[in-house]
Amino acid sequence: MRTPPTRTVLIWPLLAVALLGGCAGTQATQPPPEELTVQVVQTLPHDTSAFTEGLEFSGTTLYESRGLSGESALTAGPAGQAPTTRVALPSPLFAEGITILGPKLWQLTWQDGFAIERDSKTLAELRRVPFDGEGWGLCHQPSGRLVMSNGTSTLTFRDPQTFAVTGSVDVGVDQLNELECVGDTVYANVWKTGTILRINATTGQITGRIDASGLRTPVNPGEDVLNGIAAVPGTDEFLVTGKLWPTTYRVRFVPTAASGTQNGT
Repeated sequence: MRTPPTRTVLIWPLLAVALLGGCAGTQATQPPPEELTVQVVQTLPHDTSAFTEGLEFSGTTLYESRGLSGESALTAGPAGQAPTTRVALPSPLFAEGITILGPKLWQLTWQDGFAIERDSKTLAELRRVPFDGEGWGLCHQPSGRLVMSNGTSTLTFRDPQTFAVTGSVDVGVDQLNELECVGDTVYANVWKTGTILRINATTGQITGRIDASGLRTPVNPGEDVLNGIAAVPGTDEFLVTGKLWPTTYRVRFVPTAASGTQNGT
């Protein structure tokens, strides 16, 4: 039995209106990312031998994970000063992101296939837990849930006790690297760029793009890319640095139009 032509004519306009209405509603709930830049509050010295892969505060102690095979290490101490505690990783391990949950610390390895659980005070290794794929960045949310990047556009959620995968979200931008969790928001360096993304970890939506490219132009031999974000506890400020950089910058993330200059007000 054939459908009368008049019904076909009526259905398609109605369907088109419904689809357009649905798209408009979706777009209305997802505004474009806020455009931000960095406003420098203070500069601190940074060890130029540190190939920074992870940076995070616990109280007043700054922890830094340093990469490269044969040179990987984990340090802890006051920001801008020589570390008070340091442990080296045996070669050929390549250290990556870190996060601190009270008495315990998790440290990723890049392509070695496991994460290292450590004592956060002594940095002593407690155990190794295998995982699939590469390890890049790591942070944790208030619930304790771990958030991990692997160089793709995916953020993977992991159990803080077992390191088992509990879920994931796709951000839509590839090469997410070092991470910093602030509440349920995740800040992510994008590898080989001066961009830091502000991400809603629940939905994967990018709510802000931070242009930090004007902080520093690498000039020293071997000096590499921006990589390292640590929220300063009790403030709206962050420490930002890069691989083999001589400087760590204490900054605020401010709207581009209101920033004036990246080097302070």
